[in-house]
Amino acid sequence: MTTIKELRVSAYAVCVDDGKVLLARWVSAGGERLWTLPGGGLDHAEDPLDAAVREVEEETGYTVAVDTLLGMSTIRRRHPRGPGREADFHGLGIVYDAHVVGGTLRHEVGGSTDQAAWVDLGQVAALDRIALVDIGLELHRVRPPNGRATGVPAP
Repeated sequence: MTTIKELRVSAYAVCVDDGKVLLARWVSAGGERLWTLPGGGLDHAEDPLDAAVREVEEETGYTVAVDTLLGMSTIRRRHPRGPGREADFHGLGIVYDAHVVGGTLRHEVGGSTDQAAWVDLGQVAALDRIALVDIGLELHRVRPPNGRATGVPAP
């Protein structure tokens, strides 16, 4: 088995307003649908803050202003990459606190998400979601000085 190393750096925004959080529903290559924070991978040479703003607009229709860096999330998994190959995948997610300054809520077309919605914070636990949602909300709530969420199981 050949193992290749993959690193993906992404930026996300936690937008909380009036007891609701802005989420996007990610669609996997296999069709699984899971709620996530709006955000995604950095383009080559793109600043993470700029990437978070761009991704929120692409996935939700909103323009956001970033208020502060909340922290980071890391995952490491193995993924198949064809016959006799696998990826040792390391994902680094940079998480910002942001607020909406313009735009209109809409769903992304032709991207990695198919819905965007404001979800009551009390309803988040009932959603099919990726761990990043819980990590981002803990970072937003606790604002740990080291930028690491500790009350959420590792993804």
